[in-house]
Amino acid sequence: MVSETDIEHIARLADIGITPEELAEFTSQFNAILEYFDILDRVQGAETPTPELSNVFREDEVRPSLPQESVLKNAGSTEDGYIKAPRVM
Repeated sequence: MVSETDIEHIARLADIGITPEELAEFTSQFNAILEYFDILDRVQGAETPTPELSNVFREDEVRPSLPQESVLKNAGSTEDGYIKAPRVM
């Protein structure tokens, strides 16, 4: 069973703001979800036969790639012969 303290900790880790009024509701919902998982863990399923394993991958074929000029022509922004992407920080 998950306590309200656990929910507060999870909310801090996930950077989710939970008000004290919402805390009890989230705790009961979280525990209800875990109860469903407990029920699923107890279900006895039929054993399924293991399928025959085979290589489904194709052999690699060397093919010529597109010329650099053609690729860069479709790029929004380029720099020194490469596609320039926006900075992500």
